[in-house]
Amino acid sequence: MKAKKKPLRRGAKPAKAKAKAARPVARTPQKTEDSRTRELENRLAEALEQQAATAEILRVIGRSPTDLQPVFDAIVESAARLCDARFTALYRYDGDLVHVAAHHNLTPEVLAVLQRLYPMRPTHEQASGRAIMGAAVVHLPDVLADPGYRHEVAIAGGWASLLAVPMMREGRAVGTINIYRGQAEPFPENQIELLKTFADQAVIAIENVRLFKELEARNSDLTEALEQQTATSEILRVISSSPTDLQPVLDAVAKSAARFCGAHDTSIFRVDGDRLRAAAHHGPVPQPMDLLLPIVRGTLGGRTVLEQRAIQVANLQAETDEFPEASAFAAQIGFRTALSVPLVRKGAIIGVIQLRLPQSCLRRRCGERVLRSLFERSGFVLAQAT
Repeated sequence: MKAKKKPLRRGAKPAKAKAKAARPVARTPQKTEDSRTRELENRLAEALEQQAATAEILRVIGRSPTDLQPVFDAIVESAARLCDARFTALYRYDGDLVHVAAHHNLTPEVLAVLQRLYPMRPTHEQASGRAIMGAAVVHLPDVLADPGYRHEVAIAGGWASLLAVPMMREGRAVGTINIYRGQAEPFPENQIELLKTFADQAVIAIENVRLFKELEARNSDLTEALEQQTATSEILRVISSSPTDLQPVLDAVAKSAARFCGAHDTSIFRVDGDRLRAAAHHGPVPQPMDLLLPIVRGTLGGRTVLEQRAIQVANLQAETDEFPEASAFAAQIGFRTALSVPLVRKGAIIGVIQLRLPQSCLRRRCGERVLRSLFERSGFVLAQAT
């Protein structure tokens, strides 16, 4: 009967062992959960920081519709900070040469190296060239281990690893964003993806500026056409209201020329033998109506007649050799830029229109073609009066 009781005592010991083994198992899930929580918190903080950076770049794009530099500067600064990079640089590719468009935290030594190399054609010796030619990300965890990379540049710059992400537009690279580190190590995937986002934003900025300038140019052309049409209509109205009086027409032409071309002073001269006779004037510069100018190469109007072409001079006061008479007159009354356009009737020069400004510039739309088109009616009137 005593032998039958032994199995009962042996069964009690394993039960106690199970209770002792259960204690550490209960604590292990708590440690794993804490680690996962910290990892999720770190990822969330990183994602929020990246989101804030990309949002800031979009705000810069919105504030700079015609200026790419603030956008590029914001991108390279954010890339350096969020990717823990030693240096960052943004390169533009114009289809022929690669240019350094922006950089962050580069030392004077590195800048000297880049200024010596760029602009340059894309080459496999440079990461930017590889990314542009291959239209793909170039990741060099150890640049000195890459036999095709230009090692002396990395040594001079002080970087051991780099990442170059192309800025893609319609399947073609228009530049790259590069980040550099002093230690040889790979860049994590999330930083590669972030740099791709920055590259996309750079392309958005480039496109915005291009579209804005195209729209601005179209609006300028439409405005110019409307102003030209208005000025021409005004001249035609004066012609119809003064069929026998030439002077109101010439006065209207001079006034329209000054307003349309942004000139301070406008003069019209008629060819009278071997001289140019003042016919109309508009502006603050005093000009006697009985003024006669010789048709010689030393005067702007005279050369216009002799060479039968429009002549524009940026600083007439400085052209003492080419236009001695005109230069002295310009210094006397205080103007610099001048444009002289011939009035032609059936192949013959019958007069000239001259515009003057005190500074060395004329608005773009004041070209020979525009003035010829705008004042061809006045040329007809002048021809009829001679």
